[in-house]
Amino acid sequence: MLVDLILPIQIKTFGIVPRTKIGLIGIVTAPFLHGNLMHLVSNTIPLTVLVSVLMFFYPKKLLRVMLQVILLGGVLVWCFGRPGNHIGASGLIYGLMGFLVANGLIQRNFKAISIAVAVVAAYSGLIYGIFPTNPSVSWEGHLFGAVAGIFASYELSKIKTK
Repeated sequence: MLVDLILPIQIKTFGIVPRTKIGLIGIVTAPFLHGNLMHLVSNTIPLTVLVSVLMFFYPKKLLRVMLQVILLGGVLVWCFGRPGNHIGASGLIYGLMGFLVANGLIQRNFKAISIAVAVVAAYSGLIYGIFPTNPSVSWEGHLFGAVAGIFASYELSKIKTK
């Protein structure tokens, strides 16, 4: 937003544009791009909470979870998403939620299950975001972010948590 005012280009055009060469860069950049201030603010609070939970309870997994969610979720959106420009950190948010909930089911210990229950209690209303209800919202980013988070949970389940 501020950068768009300074630079002669609009950086939000560097989101994931499915099945295009230019859209490949969006796999890495999309989580850092937002359409407007409201979009940025609406992603900031849940992202901060979920990253904090991951950092506190699973510090050894934090970086790998985030990278896997960003990359795998982004690739899936690039492969299967609707034509358009997919931007925002919501795919990462859904990926972190997917990881934390799936981790509770996979690890089956008190800590992991408690975290999963807390995440479901706090963010269960976001489940509707994985369905195509609003044409201006990338439900594909939400869905594939969650899928990537679940995959990351399975993939990283053997790593010690602290």
